[in-house]
Amino acid sequence: MMSSALKAEHRRNWLLAALEPADLTYLESHLEVVSLPKGTILYEAGDTIRYTYFPHDAIVSLINVMEDGQFVEVTSFGREGLVGFISAIVSREAFGRYKVQVPGTASRIALDRMQEAVRARPKVRQLVLSYTEALLAQTFQTVSCNAIHTVEARCCSWILNTRDRVDGDLLPLTHADLAEFLGVQRSTVSTALGTLQAQGLITQQRGGITIADRAGLEALACECYGKIRQIFARLLPVPPSWA
Repeated sequence: MMSSALKAEHRRNWLLAALEPADLTYLESHLEVVSLPKGTILYEAGDTIRYTYFPHDAIVSLINVMEDGQFVEVTSFGREGLVGFISAIVSREAFGRYKVQVPGTASRIALDRMQEAVRARPKVRQLVLSYTEALLAQTFQTVSCNAIHTVEARCCSWILNTRDRVDGDLLPLTHADLAEFLGVQRSTVSTALGTLQAQGLITQQRGGITIADRAGLEALACECYGKIRQIFARLLPVPPSWA
């Protein structure tokens, strides 16, 4: 049997925490906790997906890399979701580059075992389907956001989104990180962050950003931040703070 400490660690991921005891028991002997250092590439485009990850406090980006080397983040995964299952339903091939942007830990299970659980356990299957719909809606909103909203507004949304996933006001985000997330030049991000700091909304230090005024950031963030939270609150068993 799994120790209570290990069960608690797995339940740091909101999907695993939402499972009924019998369903978690079905998965638990196949789950392992792994460390995800910053910058780790879980998969490159076309790689065979071997594992599904349930992040605890890590954040993983799905990045589309173009032929000329340019790249853009398509979507991201945190403790509200799972990585490496939806894109492996048929082909088992990664859509793009799955890169750890914020370090942390995750629960990992072999893809074959996860597919078996989805087939055998109706409530696991329903939870994965609900997450799939939420992820598609998030991606839809992100594509629209990238085309329409200002870098400053998008930057506020990303900072807030990261805060929701790591439960702390000190965020391990650099200018280079945010430039990669937002698909803009580092100098553009530096200008936006300088504006936010001048307004007293954040403070910057080497290797990180501290939120000083969350309400102020929310006022400047684009509508996408709130919409995505509402989608996840409607479809998934997220904490009340997300509703």
